[in-house]
Amino acid sequence: MPDATPARATAREAIALLTGAAGFTEHRPSPSPLPPDGPLGWAGYDAARERASARTGEEESVVYGTGVVGDYPCVLLSFEFGFLGGSLGRQTGDRLAAAYELALTRRLPLLALVATGGSRMQEGMVALTQLQRVAAASVRLRAAGLPQIAVVRDPTTGGGWATVGAGADVVLALPGAQVGFAGSRVRPPGADPYAYSAEGQFAAGQVDAVVPADELAATVTHWLRALGPHEELPAAPVPGALSAVGGEPGAGAGTGAQAATGSGAGMEAGFGTGSGAATGSAAGTPSAAGAESVADRDPAAPLPETGREAVARARDPRRPRAEAYLADYLAVRLPLHGDRSGSTDPGLLCGFGLRADGQPVAYVAQCGTPTRPAGYRAAARTIRLADRLGIPVLTLVDTPGAANDAEAERAGAGAAIADTFAAIAAARVPVTTLVIGEGGSGGALALAAPGNTHVTVDSYFSVIAPELAAAILKRPPSETGATADQLRLRPQDLVDLGFARSIVG
Repeated sequence: MPDATPARATAREAIALLTGAAGFTEHRPSPSPLPPDGPLGWAGYDAARERASARTGEEESVVYGTGVVGDYPCVLLSFEFGFLGGSLGRQTGDRLAAAYELALTRRLPLLALVATGGSRMQEGMVALTQLQRVAAASVRLRAAGLPQIAVVRDPTTGGGWATVGAGADVVLALPGAQVGFAGSRVRPPGADPYAYSAEGQFAAGQVDAVVPADELAATVTHWLRALGPHEELPAAPVPGALSAVGGEPGAGAGTGAQAATGSGAGMEAGFGTGSGAATGSAAGTPSAAGAESVADRDPAAPLPETGREAVARARDPRRPRAEAYLADYLAVRLPLHGDRSGSTDPGLLCGFGLRADGQPVAYVAQCGTPTRPAGYRAAARTIRLADRLGIPVLTLVDTPGAANDAEAERAGAGAAIADTFAAIAAARVPVTTLVIGEGGSGGALALAAPGNTHVTVDSYFSVIAPELAAAILKRPPSETGATADQLRLRPQDLVDLGFARSIVG
């Protein structure tokens, strides 16, 4: 954890950091006074509240209202940690519930700037049950298709983290912030402080990004633009093909993006390895025009003649990978990080993005490695969020298959894959799939859109890897190529079989 903790901003300073000159209009709920010394009659509680008010200038631990971040109106709520540690009491609950209701009524996104120590001890169970009020208000906002973004400041602990913070659709954190359910005074002796930091929560897949304060306004603006709310959006266009292993770029090639490192499954029988940096050259304009039928394809990017060749090309380390496709397809990328269950999968990229024309798209992209349970859970999370917000989805398929080691089994591989199948099947928004490399069995199929899957010339899709099929059939390695042909896994086979709509080339 970083040694230096940033100075704690007040609730209004945190709001001004985002709204700037656009300003902020404060709202207040209807008055609902507490009995003397609160619902428990806690001696000295009224005096403590008076001192907190005099010190901070606030009447409670939350300020809320409407404002504009970038060009996007939203409802903001901000915690004042100087007021009794930003704790949640009944009147805090009144303000939080009113903020969510304001967002619902005006159909605006909710932006929460959280800094809290949790529920207010001096109000006992009355304070604790405010968490239920917040959860119910959050559910109503979700049902209305309105996004919730949380920025967790220092510190964010207890029930405030477990509702307003971690319960948001997107969680951003300031560097060095203390973030965790257990506050500093209630942790086990010797607990690793890193686990309770913004950086530790990011590593564990509980936070989507750690954002420096001077980058926060721009980052939040991008998120508000991407998440909406939006009117009905068109399907994500099929990405244009990047340069293929077997030929030059297809028609309409323009300036491309460099690919990042990708890895695949190098297997025996001469199919080639799939580990190394994939260098992408010119990239086609990412549009539906990039999808062609087999008959209309540009002959400069030839199709593989055999199943063996199709597999070898998909595993070639020079082939463009997901990073290159996403860089070419999106002008702005906003990653979602982790499965919210304590794990991450570096081999699966997901999040939201903005295309050059401003259209928002959610993306889920495999990077050529066996996809782990955390990756499938992150994919399902992304698809469901996009569906709820009415944002089209693009999936890029490229995996030799789901991870099948013992750790993956213990982490619930089967359940995670099943949940991803279900998320795709239940999606009401259009899902577009491009197979850019290996399509390894169910671990790849879980991310493929039924009826709207396209393939590149450097891809294949198979019920099972040819090597494994040959082994199951007790064939010698010399017959693996013939087995690949029998599986009909080439791009043109996939179109003929009705699995793929087109070959992008």
